[in-house]
Amino acid sequence: MVTEGYQQDVLSKRSKVTTERLALLVVSGLLAAAVIGLCVTVFDNIRLKQMFKKQDDLQNRNESGNTNVSEREPCSTVKPTCPVCPTVEKRKPCRTVQPTCPKTDVKDQACYKCEEGWEQHGGKCYYFSISKSSWEQSRDECRAKGGELVKIDSREEQTFLVRRLRVVMTEAEDKFWIGLTDSAVEGRCLWVDGSQLNQSLTFWRVKEPDNWNGTHGEHPDGEDCVRMGEKSEGGSLEWWFDAFCSKPHRSICKKAGVRGKFKKVCD
Repeated sequence: MVTEGYQQDVLSKRSKVTTERLALLVVSGLLAAAVIGLCVTVFDNIRLKQMFKKQDDLQNRNESGNTNVSEREPCSTVKPTCPVCPTVEKRKPCRTVQPTCPKTDVKDQACYKCEEGWEQHGGKCYYFSISKSSWEQSRDECRAKGGELVKIDSREEQTFLVRRLRVVMTEAEDKFWIGLTDSAVEGRCLWVDGSQLNQSLTFWRVKEPDNWNGTHGEHPDGEDCVRMGEKSEGGSLEWWFDAFCSKPHRSICKKAGVRGKFKKVCD
């Protein structure tokens, strides 16, 4: 038979066990809540850091892209089509460099270039001197410039020279030596390159050449060199005169022009 005291001891022990279990459960719950809260906090921090990093990366890419856009210019699409441009940070549009070609009356003429002080016509360069010299000195001066006293090869070329002389002749005594002479054999006119004068292509003034030897015969060899000058009436091309070779006159030099080249450049 269980006594009353024994029953009270059993109840007291059961009550004590139940309280300890309850306390343990409460503590376990709190710990679990704390762990969960800590995990959530850590996860949030990691997510925030990743988000900030993505924003920073995106901003850096945008800034880099803006810099490239501002520093680079696309290769020009202006014709002619640009050759392959170098892959550099800074690009300049491609351009076509062209030689400066003077205007000419000759149609479909290739582009030629002449040195400063020379005039271009028909692929040739012409120099109208300012100083006056004898025929021989004028020939030497033209050769020193890389040319020769002018040889006239066509009626069109004579037309060009007459038109230019009408402009550059500033006074009555402006006469111009050309590269024609009969000093070797009287009456046999030769150009400075040794070729004989084409009799079907001459531009003598009326009664020229007359081989005059001076008022008192002071020039026994006569007039052996040819010059242009003394403006004629109307549009006549007859501007040739024979004259004393020692007489100082201006001169016309002639040489081949340098053929212009078009060059495509892409900086």
